[in-house]
Amino acid sequence: MASSSALSRLSNLHNHLRPLDSNNQIEGLVKFSPEVYQALSSGRAVVALESTIISHGMPYPQNLDTAKQVEEIVRKNGAVPATIAILDGVPCVGLSAEQLERLATLGTRAQKTARRDIAYVVAGRRNGATTVSATMFFASMVGIPVFVTGGIGGVHRHGEETMDVSSDLTELGKTPVAVISAGVKSILDIPKTLEYLETQGVCVVGYKTDEFPAFFTDTSGCKAPCRLDTPEECARLIDATTKLKLGNGVLIAVPIPKEQSASGSKIESAIQKALKEAREKNIIGSAETPFLLARVNELTGGASLASSIL
Repeated sequence: MASSSALSRLSNLHNHLRPLDSNNQIEGLVKFSPEVYQALSSGRAVVALESTIISHGMPYPQNLDTAKQVEEIVRKNGAVPATIAILDGVPCVGLSAEQLERLATLGTRAQKTARRDIAYVVAGRRNGATTVSATMFFASMVGIPVFVTGGIGGVHRHGEETMDVSSDLTELGKTPVAVISAGVKSILDIPKTLEYLETQGVCVVGYKTDEFPAFFTDTSGCKAPCRLDTPEECARLIDATTKLKLGNGVLIAVPIPKEQSASGSKIESAIQKALKEAREKNIIGSAETPFLLARVNELTGGASLASSIL
């Protein structure tokens, strides 16, 4: 959805970076790829990308191929991709081809890393694949204002009983990064998720749509709180949020193309069966979403994974 003029507007939002040490790190904390550091230093547009989709979202080698394709799409639209992960305890902003390959082959041996896990993974010199919340944290830390992902986490179904609410939502409420996604995964409770985002003060936008998308499909039955129709309008919204110092993120939901959208009824049937199995197996917490996504993919004969890649 990006355009070069919109990306140029956003390039002015980057913070001035401190010099790198001999290991391409700032004060030993965060390591940059040369490409990303040069782009940030010169005011070029940089787009953050998460890494959990690589380690936990799909099997090898599809995960590696998809990661490379996403980075190439960012480059073709005039920006520099910055895939974020923690490798051997070092937060990395921008991964080399070798690092992408390593993360892809590690798969679920890399820890799924949300904000709460960052210090643990760093202190233990572990490998961590960043979720939406952790990716937002690092993007904000180094001055990257835009982050693109597939689908954000949300309030889980029966969340009023389990209190299972993704840290993605609270991160959006306190971290000034614009998140561009295909909406909320339909394995979650989308109406409650939108209510929670409202409570957090997060502006939620449907891009060229009045209906909030549901990741696998372009419809959810929920009205999008706001609508914007051009990249320039989205850039102005992000710019205004930053200049007003609101201190929170923005969620811009871009629906999957209708012709590539998975069958809503087929997906919902698979979700209900997967949820039942998760409850029977007592799969909860951070393990639930990967299980549900994998099981839904099996039950739909790969249709949900195909939608995820698109």
